[in-house]
This record gives sequence, C-alpha cells and structure tokens, in this order.
Amino acid sequence: MIPAASFSGKRVSLFGLGGSGIATARALIEGGADVLAWDDNPDSVAKAGAVGITTADLRGADWARFSAFVLSPGVPLTHPKPHWTVELARGSGVEIIGDIELFCRERMLLAPAAPFIAITGTNGKSTTTALTAHILKSAGRDTQMGGNIGRAVMTLDPPQPERHYVVECSSYQIDLAPSINPTAGVLLNLTPDHLDRHGTMQHYASIKERLVAGSETAIIGVDDSWCAQIADRLERAGRQVIRISKRLPLTDGYFADGTNLMEAVHGRYSRVAFLEGIGSLRGQHNSQNALAAAAACLKVGLELGEIQSGLESFPGLAHRMEQVGRKGHVLFVNDSKATNADAAAPALSSFARIYWIAGGLPKEGGIEPLRGFFPRIAKAYLIGEAAPAFSATLGEAVPYEISGTLAAAVEHAARDAARDSSGEAVVLLSPACASFDQFKNFEVRGEAFRQAATAIDGVKPIGGTR
Repeated sequence: MIPAASFSGKRVSLFGLGGSGIATARALIEGGADVLAWDDNPDSVAKAGAVGITTADLRGADWARFSAFVLSPGVPLTHPKPHWTVELARGSGVEIIGDIELFCRERMLLAPAAPFIAITGTNGKSTTTALTAHILKSAGRDTQMGGNIGRAVMTLDPPQPERHYVVECSSYQIDLAPSINPTAGVLLNLTPDHLDRHGTMQHYASIKERLVAGSETAIIGVDDSWCAQIADRLERAGRQVIRISKRLPLTDGYFADGTNLMEAVHGRYSRVAFLEGIGSLRGQHNSQNALAAAAACLKVGLELGEIQSGLESFPGLAHRMEQVGRKGHVLFVNDSKATNADAAAPALSSFARIYWIAGGLPKEGGIEPLRGFFPRIAKAYLIGEAAPAFSATLGEAVPYEISGTLAAAVEHAARDAARDSSGEAVVLLSPACASFDQFKNFEVRGEAFRQAATAIDGVKPIGGTR
C-alpha cells in the first residue's frame, strides 16, 4: 500500500466503495487523513464499515470542512450529468480528484525521480501496459504495474527512486488526475468511445491529451487524425514528442516495417527490435503496442537487447489473442475479450486460415463490419443467441454450422482444422458478442474455451496455467 501522506491531518470525503475505492480509502487513512466515505450501494457501505472505514451519507456532511473529494472513476463527473456528490463538492469549492492523482502526489512527495510510465488509448492499453511491465521485470528492474489493469494504484509498493511504475489510465481516471506527470506518457490511439460519459469526441480526446501533455516525454500513435493533431499541438508547444506508427514510415520516431520495429532519425532508419516468431504479438495492432512499449522502455534507460528479450518472452494477456494450445499444425487461440465486431477484427486480421467460433449475446451492427475478413475464414461455428443473425450475414460467403454451445463448437472446429492440409490452421474464439447469454463474463467464457481446447487428445498447452 502507498499511504496517502499528502493528506495527513486533513478531512477527505470519498464516494465509490468498490475494490479500488476501499483501497483508496485505506491508503488515505494509513496516511493520516480523516476519511468520510459513502456509496449508493448499501452492501458496499457495509463492506467498507467492516474494514474500519468511517461511512455516512455525504448529503448530510459539512462539505466546507473537506480538503478534497475523492471520486471513483466509475461515477459520472460531467456527463450525462454530474453525480450529486460532484455538485455538492463544486458548490463548496472542494477539489475533486481520483486515485491516480493521489499516486502522483505521493510520488512527487517521496521519489519524484521514480520512473513512471502512464499508458492510455482507446484500444490496446492493457496489452501495452502488461508488455511494458514485462520487459522491465525481465530486465531486472523493480517494477510495479496497476491502475486500470490488475491492482488498484494505491495498493502498489511505495515510491522509491529506482522503482518503476507502469500504470494503465482510463479516460475516467485521467479526468480526475489534474497533476498527472509521467516520465513517459503513452497515447496509443483514439476512436469514439465512452461518449455517454464525455459528451463529445472532442472532450474525450482532450481528456486523453492531458496524460501526454503532462509527461516529460509524450509517446503518441499517429495513425489516427485525433492523435496526430495532439502530437503536432504538443510539439508546437515545445514538448518532447515521440511519434509511433504501425502503418507508415516516419521521418522521425518509431514505426513498423512488417515484423521489424524501426527507429527513424531525420530520415535515417535503424532496427530496434523485431516481432518475427513471437506468437503473443501477432498482428498489426500488436506492432503498435510493441512500438509504444519499446519507446517507453528506452526512455527509462533500457538497452535494445533487454527490450528484445522481453518481447520474445511476453506470454500475452489472457483472453486477448491468447495462444492456449497446439496440436500439430492446429493452433488454438482464445480471444474471448472480443465482445463486438471492432474488437474481433485484430484477431481475424492476424491469421490466414481460421476456424472461427463466434456468437453469444449480440451487439448492435452484428458482424457485417467484418465482411472484409470472410475470405480468411475456412468455416464458422456459431453459438448462443446471435447464431441465427450471424448465419444470415455469413450466407453463401462462409461455410458455417450452428453449434449452439461452446463445447460443441470447439470439438467440431478442432476436428475440421485437423483435416486442413493447407498449412497452419487456427481454431479461434473471437465471439464479436457479449457472453451473458451463456457465461457470467468473457473471462469465464475464455476459460471454458481453454479447458475444452486443452482437453482434446494430443493438444499441448501453451504458456501453462493462469
């Protein structure tokens, strides 16, 4: 835990008592703050009380006495309308912050030189965060990873000068972190997302921009116009900007040339790393993730050999193009996290001969946006409520069967892929659907796929158990 000593002796209100909220409240208390917390869920309030956190309905609190209000990132700050606690805080002139802000203040207080890599973007931030932390750890660096992935940021070990922090930041968290100041700030990409919480794309982009604007070095993916404009704007303002591209050669920055990661300095190119043969980093989207991780690790002092070694040993994230097993020429890939068509596209673009398991609780738009990948699909195995609609979209373009259940789909796809003599065949779970018709969540669905695949006679598990 990181005790929030910057609020020692001060009275702080807090709303949102989920896992990270309770962790934040305990960090404040450990640091000497007088905390009054609340949640709209009575069960959450009871859990907080059981671990010694003082709770009371903040509607009746004396807001003039609070030095700060700590808000859970899951609670609306601006859209569709501010939460009632936000209105009370603003009415009393109380600053509104989140747990990432608390971390930033403690780092500045205890060890301002501690390397801090903060990562955001619409897509790919979890993989990039995990990859960056893995490279650092494999190079022997004292590394802490958390934020919007894994551990709540205030549960990490306290800042020390040589301790490296890799923190994934959602737009909600950035919105509550006005002084965020990473050593390397990474902005991967921007596409419309969470507009119900941010109102407009412009507002969403401006929030994401804050992370790189406050960084010592801004590492920005410039393959979309929003991020390209941010990079140009920060450079004009005199900030240090490193551009990355998964698609185009750059004059200055880092870019992907096939499986090679290249550095450009005034138009002169050199290779910094390569992804050839690294199964956990297949696909163009992973080229961007690897470029960002490499640039960030170089910024905090790693050598090229250390970065290459870390890339090669990266196991990947569970349920995100996770290679779970192989039998001869058949590879089994768990991409259960792909809960809509856009999320399924990277996996479908990464393999040439696919036995595709898709379906579940359908999302708006179905799989029509994936039509460009249909030539890669040898056969589709449809499950769940979406099966009839998906079969209508596939029509004559792709052979398919309605398997009904995931277990049947895995069995049938494995059988058909084993008979494929055209090279590597991939049994891919990339559902393009939510899981809730048959599974509690995408993690449970992915685990069911892993178990079904590795139970097939002759399948060798990849990467061990998780």
